[in-house]
Amino acid sequence: MDSRPIGVFDSGLGGLTAVRELTSLLPGEDIIYFGDTGRVPYGSRSRDTIIQYARQDVAFLRSFDLKAIVIACGTVSSTAMEVLERENPIPIIGVVEPSARAAAAASRNGVIGLIGTQATIRTGAYLRRIRALRPDVKLIDVACPLFVPLVENGRFRPGDIVVETVAREYLAPIKEAGADTLVLGCTHYPLLQDVLASEMGPGVALISSGAEGARAVRERLAAAGALNDPGRRGHCRFYVSDSIGGFVSLASVFLGHDVTGEVSRVDITRY
Repeated sequence: MDSRPIGVFDSGLGGLTAVRELTSLLPGEDIIYFGDTGRVPYGSRSRDTIIQYARQDVAFLRSFDLKAIVIACGTVSSTAMEVLERENPIPIIGVVEPSARAAAAASRNGVIGLIGTQATIRTGAYLRRIRALRPDVKLIDVACPLFVPLVENGRFRPGDIVVETVAREYLAPIKEAGADTLVLGCTHYPLLQDVLASEMGPGVALISSGAEGARAVRERLAAAGALNDPGRRGHCRFYVSDSIGGFVSLASVFLGHDVTGEVSRVDITRY
């Protein structure tokens, strides 16, 4: 048993999809979450900038005594995973590999759609991993740069004409190709799940990168005998690099409980 907390980071709110799943799967675990809300989005940045930001995020989290760090960010997982694993002795768990496995297993017709940030699509990380599992797969990948800012501004609910219009345009080539599986390659996107599911229609499996990443964490910690006592109640602590107020209001809605008093601001440029 290992009672140390799990660190989780993302460019903003998206990583809360992983936190929500982690608290459901591993209710006894303490979680320290960092959302780099002052520099969101990461997806339009250069590779060097993404790596720089990721190093700072990890350096901040490692100021705590953690047993693992979860990269709850598709952009960082696809761009900087190998760098972070090489530079840190602590287990680093990303979202690309587990999401690719889930997509390869879920698709019946071998046509898989992928939506992600510009940086995630540019790396080709999902394509390589899915093709390694199923060489026959046809992958239709679409960069969706407007989704993250929409989510960060609370525009993710069905009935919002702006986000529904944007989703319709982004998903059109994936629907036309007949994809039966859609990978939500950014952890912000599960917040849009109802909108995306409505647009794609019934029978299309949606793969949440945050949820798949959380399942990978459970598997890895269980295999290492590093899970906490499941009988205890874990606690979450949140840190952001910009305004606390905006994060609190949206995080409370998404997580289903008030996080006021559990959020602190940190100067990430110090790390």
